[in-house]
Amino acid sequence: MTSILARIAVAAVLSLTSLIVILFRVSPLSAPALAVPFFFLTIFLTVSSFGTLFCYAVWSRLSMEGMDSGRKLSISLREGLLMGGATILLFLFLLLEILTWWIGLLIYLIFFLIEMALLS
Repeated sequence: MTSILARIAVAAVLSLTSLIVILFRVSPLSAPALAVPFFFLTIFLTVSSFGTLFCYAVWSRLSMEGMDSGRKLSISLREGLLMGGATILLFLFLLLEILTWWIGLLIYLIFFLIEMALLS
């Protein structure tokens, strides 16, 4: 499992680096066709990979009977992807100027409830 976790960690570092490059080097005013989709892609990859690593760290601290490291990693990967999807939806609402604090809270609550339904 450490090989897969190391690959996810490398992907997290590379996605964070590409996000920093997109934020500081690509202008959304001069090239919006490139900047906006790549911004969303790098945000999704960064949040998903760091979310997966964080959730795996939390799941590895819990002592659950019958859960091997592969099951914990698959659950963590699903949770990371759900966090990435919720963050993309949040930034899309922000871009469309329809985001308020309670809509953001509801987005994360919906994804949290989806995860709770999948865990049961």
